[in-house]
Amino acid sequence: MAASNHTTVTYFILLGLTDRPELQSLLFVMILLIYVVTLASNLGMIGLITTDFQLQTPMYFFLINLSIVDLCYSSVFVPRMLINFLVENKTISYSACVTQHFLFVVFVTTEGFLLAVMAYDRYIAICSPLLYTTLMPRKVCICLVVASYLGGLFNSSVHTCGLLKLSFCGPNTINHYFCDTNPLLQLTCSDNRVNELVLVTLSGIIAMSTLLIVIVSYIYILFSVLSMGSATRYKAFSTCASHLTAVTLFYGPVSLSHVQPSSRYSLDHEKISAVFYTLAVPMLNPLIYSLRNKEVKNALRRVMKRKKCCSSTCSSE
Repeated sequence: MAASNHTTVTYFILLGLTDRPELQSLLFVMILLIYVVTLASNLGMIGLITTDFQLQTPMYFFLINLSIVDLCYSSVFVPRMLINFLVENKTISYSACVTQHFLFVVFVTTEGFLLAVMAYDRYIAICSPLLYTTLMPRKVCICLVVASYLGGLFNSSVHTCGLLKLSFCGPNTINHYFCDTNPLLQLTCSDNRVNELVLVTLSGIIAMSTLLIVIVSYIYILFSVLSMGSATRYKAFSTCASHLTAVTLFYGPVSLSHVQPSSRYSLDHEKISAVFYTLAVPMLNPLIYSLRNKEVKNALRRVMKRKKCCSSTCSSE
């Protein structure tokens, strides 16, 4: 149906996680706690790595950027989500919705690229330790991070430009808690087949290529680790376990949400899978890397020891 025969949508209504009033307060408290932990743990990880000299390595440089991305993409929608739990008017303007969509796709795509880069870094560190400093100098690390952000920017620009070409004539109710691509495509009154094809193709290529880098890197790592002594093997497995856990938590739900046409899945199921990679992953990543990483734990002990020494010195004065 021609878009000219309809009133152009100027705002959308976000339904959120549920429309049951008795759950709104409980969900508000839960999401607020998750967001506070996300902010505290990621900011703490960034502060710890930047202030501890022994953590100034490529691995932790990538981990800083992972924490920055987690902070950014959870902050794109969580504040508005919390406000919507408290108000009856759950509207978001068309421009704000498009902006939210653009920023979210930038950061969530960048996270996928960063996880692949971190897998490659572990491959170099474990399989070619003598060449590690030569193959992964600061300049190369910066280039890999910049390339990850540019990849996220490219992917988001393609999908957002495609959305801007579509007409939204009503209904304007988004069955989600933020402006994701698939829920928006279901509301358009334009032909969205090209958008769906681009979404599935581009998202599939990015997901499969980055996941392939992770898988191939860890196949080489596995063969290399099996030839090591037991003590070295344990340390290598311990380092890789954190990254593999983060990869599994991220790629599973993201693949269910984006690597399929919007017409072939339930938005209610999509919201459940989205909770994992939009709320749980940004909160769990710094906890995974800190709880399973001896170097991070030692750095934290050094920081606590310095604080104790400083406080005791101040009190004696």
